[in-house]
Amino acid sequence: MRTAAALRCALAGACFAAGAARAEPRPITLTEALAMAAKNDVGVVRADGANRNAGAAVHTAYGAFLPSLSVSAGTNKQLGQTGGTRVENGQVIVVSRQPWSSNLGANANLVLFDGGRRFFDLSQARAQHISASVDAATARWQAALATKQAYFNVLAAVETEQAAAAQLQQAEQQRVASVARTQTKAATRSDSLRAEIQVRDAQLAVLEAATARASADAALARTVGSLEPVTAAADSAAPGPLAVSDSTLAALVEDAPSVRAARAERDAARAARQSSWSEYLPSVSASWARTATGTGSSPIWDPTSLDYSGSLRFGLSWAVFDQFAREERLTQAGVSLSNADAALRDARLGARQALTDGLGGFREAAQRVASESASVEAADEDLRVQKERYATGGSTLLDVLSSQTQLDQARRDLIRARYDQRVAKAQLEALVGRDL
Repeated sequence: MRTAAALRCALAGACFAAGAARAEPRPITLTEALAMAAKNDVGVVRADGANRNAGAAVHTAYGAFLPSLSVSAGTNKQLGQTGGTRVENGQVIVVSRQPWSSNLGANANLVLFDGGRRFFDLSQARAQHISASVDAATARWQAALATKQAYFNVLAAVETEQAAAAQLQQAEQQRVASVARTQTKAATRSDSLRAEIQVRDAQLAVLEAATARASADAALARTVGSLEPVTAAADSAAPGPLAVSDSTLAALVEDAPSVRAARAERDAARAARQSSWSEYLPSVSASWARTATGTGSSPIWDPTSLDYSGSLRFGLSWAVFDQFAREERLTQAGVSLSNADAALRDARLGARQALTDGLGGFREAAQRVASESASVEAADEDLRVQKERYATGGSTLLDVLSSQTQLDQARRDLIRARYDQRVAKAQLEALVGRDL
């Protein structure tokens, strides 16, 4: 008979076409899994990239207060005739006796006043950077939640395997006892047949558990971004109580990542609306230019032979009327601000609701863990008593099988309750953005 480990090995693709053995998954701790996910998760990578882009936008907004500067240089050689004159298209052109001509130039431009638009744009860029930073932190907590769920799913699959193995062992023991009683005429052949059915059902449970374990391992490897097979280090203990009180959680949820992101978006929308008002004011700019040109017999510039010129210019621009385009942009900015205010309010209410649901789910799961643990102990003792009574003829095989079914169900319920409690705690941690 194939053991649970052998079945899992086969279902996980343990052998290649040539029959080569597949490496066993490497056990990793939850801390290691979280570190791998924080580095490899696609959502985290994208959020970090958006955060860097937002940081670059802030630098650009600061740069708008500085003048733009450009320099140019060039040299040109006149081919063919040098000196004298020549006629092109009926016009007489004087040809320089120096074949090389050179030019240098420098230009600077600075906006002196733009109605405060640059300040508002800077405020908007800062708010968007804060929002991107919060989104990056939120992406990490969401990746941590997904990793914990995958990790806890592996733990549940391991417990299910162990429960299936225990079920198979008990079924085989009962089959031996039923066959022995049938041979001594103390029981009918129906008992041995029913025991055989129980063994078959237990073998199927082992097979299903092995399939679920292989699938859970693969899901964990994908979640943490590992190209080599990994599995969760064995840990069947249920999580402890929350480290903070309900009042502390209520205060933390008011500054949850989702709320901070919505608040930053609201600040960005407010700055964008202020920037729209600045379009009604004129803008003043200044520009400076310095150029130098000259000719010579070589491409090497001689500063003493260049002719220099320069200019300083001030300009004022004021859009008196632009076919109501500014009014449209101002309206759009106001609508965006109203939407952002509504989104912030909804984010706060949503976080409070999620906290209420999360606390309820965690406490319910904790109570179920305690209840199901007691149920497993009671069902195990009941099965022991029924087996002893069946061995002495005090009960029927149906009584034993009924007790066995209750024990199997109690084990499954306990595994599910532990998983639900672990996940509920992870969801609360992702909600408030800190470990609990």
